Amino acid sequence: MRDLELRTGVSREVIRVYLRHGLMPEPQRPKANVADYGEEHVRSVLAIRQLQKEKRLPLERIRRALDGDTDALPADASAFPHLDSLIAARAGVNDDQLPLASLAARNPHAEADARALASVGAIKLIEHPSGLQVSRIDAQLIGLWAEMRAAGFTEELGFTPDICRLHVEAAETLAHQELAIFLDRMVGRRQEDPTADMAQAALTHLLSFFGLVRLKTVLADLRKRSAS
Repeated sequence: MRDLELRTGVSREVIRVYLRHGLMPEPQRPKANVADYGEEHVRSVLAIRQLQKEKRLPLERIRRALDGDTDALPADASAFPHLDSLIAARAGVNDDQLPLASLAARNPHAEADARALASVGAIKLIEHPSGLQVSRIDAQLIGLWAEMRAAGFTEELGFTPDICRLHVEAAETLAHQELAIFLDRMVGRRQEDPTADMAQAALTHLLSFFGLVRLKTVLADLRKRSAS
């Protein structure tokens, strides 16, 4: 808690109020009287503070917005940068960076895979005095390709991370269009202002929706090919 106070400039009394209002994730409690806070708590506290100061929103209205009350937030789009911080925190996404070399223990191809994935825009390599680094999300993407290789998608069979280019382009196009539609429907319509819960639900459920449609299409295509 002391570290969280130092990182955010917010007192522990205020942070405990945020917790009581359900505005940030509960800390990990490995044992009695011990609470571990992470980067997601830092981002939550800072985002709540910004909404309070810049939008003059009381905690109760912020809580109502997170609970899905569409009247709780102002109608302009300027709250989005603060909401994305809250959404990221609730989703467990953080901006921590990992040394690329640290991935080699599990994946000896990590560096080569990372460079190939970076070349198609799937990840970003970050220059650091101690060596190349990647974000935690990008580390997950590198790990997913390692799992593909383990499943048989090897270079010997002609499968390289370069084939992810199609997925990167499709995902980016879809994400841009989704966001444009979301903003078009929500901004300026006070009764339907965006909330963190709505955005989180869209990220979760529409991803599953996309995956199932993709699965249906692949199966249907395979059946057509088998029949021909």
